[in-house]
Amino acid sequence: MTNAVPAPTKVLVVDDEPQILRALRINLSVRGYEVITASNGAAALRAAAEKHPDVVVLDLGLPDMDGIDVLAGLRGWSTAPVIVLSARTDSSDKVEALDAGADDYVTKPFGMDELLARLRAAVRRAAGTADTSEPVIDTASFTVDLAAKQVTRHGRVVHLTPTEWGVLEMLVRNRGKLVGRRELLREVWGPSYATETHYLRVYLAQLRRKLEDDPSQPKHLLTEAGMGYRFQA
Repeated sequence: MTNAVPAPTKVLVVDDEPQILRALRINLSVRGYEVITASNGAAALRAAAEKHPDVVVLDLGLPDMDGIDVLAGLRGWSTAPVIVLSARTDSSDKVEALDAGADDYVTKPFGMDELLARLRAAVRRAAGTADTSEPVIDTASFTVDLAAKQVTRHGRVVHLTPTEWGVLEMLVRNRGKLVGRRELLREVWGPSYATETHYLRVYLAQLRRKLEDDPSQPKHLLTEAGMGYRFQA
């Protein structure tokens, strides 16, 4: 028997700028990705439903609907990682996109190498396999099931993006220990992101908002000023 060749990773690229669609289609295709493109929100949702992409690159400034609405539509049924592209640099836009279920946020204009690195990291996180013997960790506020890659709070499942899960899992696996900022960035985003500490501030704020009883006074996801973070059950 011959080993089956793995199917290429399917990427849906959504942008109304033809030159960006073309550049991404070329750059992704030559790296072995299967590329689907859409130039507006309606076409993006249709393509996602029909083709079931493994990862989505989504521009927020679309002609027919806001990218946040497209993201909400996708998150209604799809768990594929979504990397948002946007010319909006305001941090409130980033928080809104992350709250709506985006996994990463790239500001235009962007470098192709950076976007490709983020794409690889998103696919890698989403494809991470779980060991079924992993424990379940209970806190007073929430429960983390490492095997099922699931978090419940007061009996309800909390939706975490693959990036949020990556950060939480790293902290939970090292419970009680200080995890350095560089170590966390390298593990979740990759070696080239070891100095991007602002990512961690955004994602820890997200996790606290979703999981802590009082996000302004966290009891489980703790910041060690200037050093890193610690998970305390």
